[in-house]
Amino acid sequence: MLQDTLADALAVIKNAEKVGKRECVTRASKEIREVLTLLQNNGYIGPFEFVDDGRSGKFKIELKGKIINTNVVKPRYSTRVDEFEKWEKRFLPAREFGLLILTTPKGIIDHKKAKEMHTGGKLVAFVY
Repeated sequence: MLQDTLADALAVIKNAEKVGKRECVTRASKEIREVLTLLQNNGYIGPFEFVDDGRSGKFKIELKGKIINTNVVKPRYSTRVDEFEKWEKRFLPAREFGLLILTTPKGIIDHKKAKEMHTGGKLVAFVY
């Protein structure tokens, strides 16, 4: 039984990237769409489209081969603006390399935008 759809989607993307595939298919949800939009805006993946299968639907994602590693953060740690550096050291390989993805009252955003907006939230995932 599938418990965490975002973890499953990121695992599908990571595994397809490692094998060298040009596209992959994963389940659809609002949270996954927001994370995929964030990854697309930062240049990690290409365009993606929603495919209606009569159930919840699927996303067909075009891969660029730029993702080295991606995963969800469990448990979802609460973080403040002044704690981002601590989480960057823990989850990212180098300074200014990769993204921490957070859910905030202003939506799902990356840690760089959260610093600009001076808002905290809960850590959801990381990608580099």
